[in-house]
Amino acid sequence: MKALKNLSLILLLVLTFTGCHDKSSKLADFNRAVYTPEYASGFDIKGADGKKSVLVTVTNPWQGADSITTYLFIARDGESVPEDFTGQVLGKDAERIICMSSTHIAMLDAIDEDRCVVGVSGIDYISNPDIQARRDSVGDVGYEGNINYELLLSLDPDLVLLYGVNGASSMEGKLKELNIPFMYVGDYLEESPLGKAEWLVALAEVTGKRTEGEKVFADIPVRYNALKKRVTDAAIDAPSVMLNTPYGDNWFMPSTESYVARLIKDAGGDYIYKKNTGNASAPIDLEEAYMLTAQADMWLNAGSAASLGELKSQFPKFTNTRCVRNGAVYNCNKRLNAAGGNDYWESGVVRPDVVLHDLIAIMHPEALDENDRELHYYQRLE
Repeated sequence: MKALKNLSLILLLVLTFTGCHDKSSKLADFNRAVYTPEYASGFDIKGADGKKSVLVTVTNPWQGADSITTYLFIARDGESVPEDFTGQVLGKDAERIICMSSTHIAMLDAIDEDRCVVGVSGIDYISNPDIQARRDSVGDVGYEGNINYELLLSLDPDLVLLYGVNGASSMEGKLKELNIPFMYVGDYLEESPLGKAEWLVALAEVTGKRTEGEKVFADIPVRYNALKKRVTDAAIDAPSVMLNTPYGDNWFMPSTESYVARLIKDAGGDYIYKKNTGNASAPIDLEEAYMLTAQADMWLNAGSAASLGELKSQFPKFTNTRCVRNGAVYNCNKRLNAAGGNDYWESGVVRPDVVLHDLIAIMHPEALDENDRELHYYQRLE
């Protein structure tokens, strides 16, 4: 009789545990904040009580998006997908990832997970040394509009990381047809330099390394703000800064709230164009651009020019502007690879502290120690 009671108790416990484990969840259950970004505005991560699975929400993932939300559910420990969920599902932590942007690679590299990258877009233009060392085994799937889906499928990806420009990626439909999950990464839409870098936490989540990602990211604002404070404490006059070069008959000027304008401000500079306060670059004519360049103390991000002579040859009208005469022209192309890929747009996105250091070294070298003024991404055009 005692043995029968013990057996009954065991069966009851098993049934109770099984019933709880198999109980279907609803999307609304995933309302517990797992990670709420401090600087980024385009993603968050939520969980549910008693669950190891998480929901990654990406908001307005391309330029011009309005109230558009995409979801990736990461199912862990055999937990079921919410019965009312209709978004993308990753059935385990991603071990094989295709990155459609080089910045995705840099984010994975920051958490030592670039080994997960099995496919890329435009391998020749990627700076990451690990990818280049493995280029015989990393597939180049091509560019949007000309994707090699046969190769993509052969890479057996767990996840494809996408980005949208002026709308949803053209890859969406085919990936759904092939039953390959994807997630949008909207780092390029963030205006905050730290917000761009914070997306590495979202990528850390899909590889099951969110804790490591949080630790890596936590150090970046500390370094960034310490550099920013050096300039603030020094109370130095702000040099006026001109940006970019012409594109056709127009010269596109970033917003005063843009990523680059914020970096200039934090480095103790004064972005010269104050008319654009929107959320996208605005075109000005070449006459206005000439007047601005003539007034500016410095000229940054000067197109593709690698020397002052090259800049003068490309834009002879600007040869006599003060910036050019004084040799105060700097470009963010110090780290180009043989094909012309620029590491500024790759690792620079996850190292805003290093970019800020460069800009302080350019604008206010006196705020840095004498042996700490070497430029990493930028170079002076000579």
